[in-house]
Amino acid sequence: MNYSFHPQAQVEFEQAIEYYEGCQDDLGYEFAIEIHDTIQNIVNFPCTWPELQSGIRRCLARRFPYGVLYFMEQGDILILVVMHLHRSPDYWKSRMQ
Repeated sequence: MNYSFHPQAQVEFEQAIEYYEGCQDDLGYEFAIEIHDTIQNIVNFPCTWPELQSGIRRCLARRFPYGVLYFMEQGDILILVVMHLHRSPDYWKSRMQ
């Protein structure tokens, strides 16, 4: 199964990496690895994670307070959000259009 990022999700991901790298050397790298591991869990078990709303699921990262929101479309996964869990929970909904 293939996956891709919504353009805004890609930007969020890159900004979070930069933020963590600014906090501590290699922390951004560790964050990136954690999110890629989370995405690999999604790819391996796409229907396992709970639905937040119709067709949109969320898989939580283990070490960092982030969730990856995604949906499946024609056998592929679209990552909608790489979301900090303390951020306003509905900010991403405009991406569904």
